[in-house]
Amino acid sequence: MLVGLFCLAAITAFGANTQVRLILSAAAAKPGDTVWMGLDMKMDPGWHTYWKNPGAAGMATKIEWQLPPGVTAGDIQWPLPEKLPPLDVTTYGYNDEVVLLVPLKLAADLQPGPLELKAKVSWLECKEACLPGKSDVEATLPVGTETRLSGDAATIVSWQSQVPKISDGIAMRAGWESPRSGDLRPLILEASLESSVSPQITRADFFPDASDDFEVQGTTENLVTAPTEIRLRKLVKKFSGDWPGRMGGIIVLESGHTRTGFEVKFALADQAPAGEANPATSEHLPGKSPASESPGQPPETGRRPALPLMLLYAFIGGLILNIMPCVLPVIALKILGFVGEARSEPRHVRKLGLVYAMGVLVSFLVLAAVVIGVKAAGHHAGWGMQFGSPVFVVCLTTLVMLVALNLFGVFEVTLSGRALDAAGGWAAKHGSAGAFFNGVLATALATPCTAPFLSVALGFAFAQSASVILLVFLAVGTGLAAPYVILSWQPTWLKFLPKPGAWMEKFKIAMGFPMLATAVWLFNLAAGSYGKSTLWLGVFLVVVALAAWIFGEFVQRGRTRKGLALAIALILLVGGYAYALESQLHWRHPMAATDTAGSLKESANGIDWQRWTPEAVAQARAEGHPVLVDFTADWCLTCQVNKKTSIEIPSVRAKLKEINAVALLGDYTRFPDNITTELSRFNRAGVPLVLVYPKNPEAQPIVLPEILTPGIVLDALDRTSK
Repeated sequence: MLVGLFCLAAITAFGANTQVRLILSAAAAKPGDTVWMGLDMKMDPGWHTYWKNPGAAGMATKIEWQLPPGVTAGDIQWPLPEKLPPLDVTTYGYNDEVVLLVPLKLAADLQPGPLELKAKVSWLECKEACLPGKSDVEATLPVGTETRLSGDAATIVSWQSQVPKISDGIAMRAGWESPRSGDLRPLILEASLESSVSPQITRADFFPDASDDFEVQGTTENLVTAPTEIRLRKLVKKFSGDWPGRMGGIIVLESGHTRTGFEVKFALADQAPAGEANPATSEHLPGKSPASESPGQPPETGRRPALPLMLLYAFIGGLILNIMPCVLPVIALKILGFVGEARSEPRHVRKLGLVYAMGVLVSFLVLAAVVIGVKAAGHHAGWGMQFGSPVFVVCLTTLVMLVALNLFGVFEVTLSGRALDAAGGWAAKHGSAGAFFNGVLATALATPCTAPFLSVALGFAFAQSASVILLVFLAVGTGLAAPYVILSWQPTWLKFLPKPGAWMEKFKIAMGFPMLATAVWLFNLAAGSYGKSTLWLGVFLVVVALAAWIFGEFVQRGRTRKGLALAIALILLVGGYAYALESQLHWRHPMAATDTAGSLKESANGIDWQRWTPEAVAQARAEGHPVLVDFTADWCLTCQVNKKTSIEIPSVRAKLKEINAVALLGDYTRFPDNITTELSRFNRAGVPLVLVYPKNPEAQPIVLPEILTPGIVLDALDRTSK
């Protein structure tokens, strides 16, 4: 039912965020005229569509014309686009509104009368998620003895002024800065400008034409920006074939708030054109000399890690996840299941082990598909990113509480397959359904945790192709499921488990408490998104618990008036949802994440945490301070354990004061893009990430392991003064 509702919502929202209409520059025209058509696309706030070269992701808008005989449409004239975030996956497109322009040529022998102009338009519209859109547009153009302007003529003229110009006032030179090596190569672009082109240039950029063989990456280094000369450095990544010998695109010149585009085509020389960079205006690209590295630049990593090694790391990380605190409640349930099946047929036990593994692997495939989709849409992806969604946290809190209630015996699992049974009881059910759902729940609860080896493998995967992401995620899932599969295929090992008996019912009830503790932890996460209104989530959970008790006591175990009891339970659920979640909590519209600067100090005896930014790191190092950076999140249990045991402790606080260090905190709870970018620089897909920068501003940062001890942190801080 839930899947069906989500699918229905997706169908309803199909293309609903962009309104499209066809406009004409003329209200009437004569045979032989050229009339301009405009495809007016208005996007809802926060949504965007794409340019003819969408960049690293996205899809260009397409128009399929259905025109009468004697009418010919020219090529689309694209207005100057914007460079869309994030910077590490640059795309080019339009926010708010764009009018794509098309010249329409009327034949000289065209007969008078109305012309029906039709087209099928398809596009991709993106915000946090991306939706394909399509629409049929049409307009009528009367053909007669006179030409008259339409009411939309001024709009079309306005957008024509934003189409990049073809100018003879720009002389382009371009060449490769380094010899051929690997699949990444720096390119130098140099242009001499006539003073009439742009007298007050503050910045320049280059938006390339699309190519299947190579990609001009989005980051631009302005080496020289002067009224009559610009010099840029761009990185080119080759996918197939040889390095290009010619290139085309748009030179974008900025003057204050004004942007002007000029179409250019040029040949590429084997050597960069002569010229010297202006240090005062240089914005360095990653991977250059130490003087040009950004504050968060990681140590040189040398060659790209081999895929087999990363798959091994992913498998080991998945194994270690089994002992992380996130997954412990599910492990307890799995142990209970093995005890219950210990005296069953070996074939049956093996089957349940494989079904559990299937639940884990299917869940990891879904996670991989989400990551691939997010990256394809041009957005950031991170490990545990679903915990950045308050709606997901509310749903998981309710589900985990239902699992706990089922373990307490408030309601039981039967073969009826009713909705409440399915939601709350599958995790404790014996048989295939219980085994599969255990795998799904283990995966869901594992995602806020990282483990040794795991973060390295995931950081590698998130920067790779879709096939590599799938392989790495499957390796993690295989590691998570492996102990139970091995145990199920070695029936002789089950004899070491205690014999089934009455103690199992008490053990089952006892295991409800870790699950309830998990629900409390999730409730605390939700409080960060809803503030004081989180009280209403608690009210809803109480109503759900009451409905579950009525269901178990009077429907499952009762003898009379079962229909009345079921109706009361449903009324409670629907009423509780409508009033508590929708009317009071507004759970689908959480509070916006705040990003105020300043101190994050938590107590008089705590570390004086300041908010992390790249500029804060640079300023502290320029002043000669060592820097401790802790990238953390409320939903990351490993982060909280590290904080309590190895960071926010008296010895570390004393050491920070002794060496006069600055402590910076990067809060990743709501997945801010700047922290995702910083994590990817250190080949990490998620938190925790703890860095220690030496006081020497030229020294590389020390990257600490995921699991910390006081000795590891203190040793790194000692090394900062050397």
